[in-house]
This record gives sequence, structure tokens and C-alpha cells, in this order.
Amino acid sequence: MSLTETLARVLARHDELRDALAQPGMAPDHFAKLSKEYADLTPVAEAIAELHRAEKELADAETMLADPEMAAEAKREIESLRPRIPDLEMQVQRMLLPKDVADERNALLEIRAGTGGDEAALFGAVLFEMYRKYAAIHGWRFEVMELSQNDLGGLREGVASISGRGVFARLKFESGVHRVQRVPQTEASGRVHTSTATVAVLPEMEDVDVQIDDKDLKIDVYRSSGAGGQHVNKTESAVRITHLPTGIVVAMQDERSQHKNRAKAMKILRGRIYEQMRATRDAAHAAERKSQVGTGDRSERIRTYNFPQSRVTDHRIEMTLYKIDDVIAGDALDEFIDALITRDEAEKLAELTAN
Repeated sequence: MSLTETLARVLARHDELRDALAQPGMAPDHFAKLSKEYADLTPVAEAIAELHRAEKELADAETMLADPEMAAEAKREIESLRPRIPDLEMQVQRMLLPKDVADERNALLEIRAGTGGDEAALFGAVLFEMYRKYAAIHGWRFEVMELSQNDLGGLREGVASISGRGVFARLKFESGVHRVQRVPQTEASGRVHTSTATVAVLPEMEDVDVQIDDKDLKIDVYRSSGAGGQHVNKTESAVRITHLPTGIVVAMQDERSQHKNRAKAMKILRGRIYEQMRATRDAAHAAERKSQVGTGDRSERIRTYNFPQSRVTDHRIEMTLYKIDDVIAGDALDEFIDALITRDEAEKLAELTAN
């Protein structure tokens, strides 16, 4: 279908919805559904109308060129309108791109040490702090849900809830294997080592988004391990939830309250189930996620942080920044994320125009 045909269908649907909403006696649920669709389409219809006005003005100006008295004015209008029309077309096409329903969601950030022992855990802690600082820069709330550290302060596993406007839309491209090249604190000879950490970013879902039947859950409670004083030894506050249909397991022991640990575990479980549902529904997305999350092996990576050269390279877009300190401080991370969003839009636009 051509772009012209697509725009005509959008305008026709907008008019159809407007007329339907003007009819009395519609059921409240149906009215609410149509109202939302109409509200979503209205900005697109307005942008299409603006594009059509500009095209008509250009056609009129080109006609005026035949009139010697109007030719100079017509040329000025044509010079103004010709570069504007492609910009309006691009704006409309962007608005027509399929929306990821999860984009406006909050996100669950999971980071785990990969290959490299203690150095991988130390790098995991660096990434966890990078995203904490990045969240602060954007005015987002960063809540640590689970944190497992080694004796050196490295991060074996960390989970955080990040809430704010459009969090998942920006952070979803961070999922994958991150690789570090540097001299470890534990290395006496000064040799550069390569280690990895895996990052997974999941949309935070509510009960209404992901229906989970209680009979599909196996819930175990046990005593927390690690620091926590006498309370750890006396109270079975830790919770492990297994979702039997999918085999997904979530364990939580960060809180002293079993109820709070269960609530946090359910939040993570909903995010993981939703992501699996998306992967099942979209085979292409499943393949992409598998390549993103990976196994933590050194050969798999989306981004490399080379400390000796102060270099960070994103391998998906072949983009390199020589300011590693700014990246891990969160200040320069948007340069990668903006480029990844632009690439994603370009791929979707190419698919849209191809169809």
C-alpha cells in the first residue's frame, strides 16, 4: 500500500470514528474504546491535513508561475514549501509507526555478572551505578529491589525498578551483553582482562496487563541468607516463586517482610512473563531478544567499555565515543540511546514504505 493510500485510510477512519461517537445510545465500554482510538488518531489526522495544505499551496504556487505579475511571489512560496513537504511527510510517517505498548511503562533493570569472576562482578556494579546516575539525570526514580554483592563490592546480581516518563522506551535498547576491557583491581601484572555482565530491561506490568492464576504458582518461603543480623536466622521472609506453565523462577529476600518480598517477586515475574508473551507473539522479536540477552560469553556483546583507551563502542550501530568517564557517569549515555532509537525508527520507516 502506498503512503497516499495509507493516509487516505487514516483520514477515513478518523471521520468514521467522529461520526460514530456523535451517535447516541452507545454502550459506555464501546464509547470509551472508540474515544481512545479517535484521540490517538486526531494528531495524525491533523498532521496529514497540514501536509495536504502544504501540497495544495505548492501546486497553487507552481500554477502562479505562469502569471508574470505573480511569478516572483510564486517562486518565494515554492522555495519555502518544497523543503517543508518532505519534513511533513517524515513527521506523518513517524506518527504512523507501530507503537510499542510497553514504551510508556516503567522498567525493571536486571544486571548479572557474566564471564570473568570477581572482575565481572565489579563491572556489574559499575553498570548498576551508571544506570542509577542516568535515572537521576532524567528525574526518574531508581529503587533497588535486590542486590547480591561479593566481598570486593562487586555485583553478582542486581535488580532495580526505574519509574518515570517513557523509561522503557529509552532503556529497552540496553538489554544485552556488555563487555569491559581493563586492568582488574586483583591483577598484579597490569594485564588487561576482558569480562562481561548481562543487562536485561523488562517493562513493569500490572495485574491487569498480565493475568497470573494462583494455581499456576509454586511459592516457597525460606530463611534469608547473608547480612541481616538475628532477624535473618529467625524469620522465613525470603520468597521463591515458580510460574509452572513457563518455568520462570523469581527469588526475593531483600526485604524483612515476606509480604514485601512476595510483592517484589510478583512484579518481576509479571515483567518476565510479559516479555515471554511478546517473544511468543512475535518470532522476530524472540530472535532479537535472544541475541540481546545472550549467555554472558565473551564472544557475545552489544557494547564494549575499554578503559585503557577511554573508549566505548556500541557494536550494533558501530558508534564509538572516546569519553568513557562521561558514559559511566550517565552523562553521555544518551548519545548511544538516541542513535539506537534513530536506527530503530529508520528500520520501521523502511518497512512501512516497503509495504
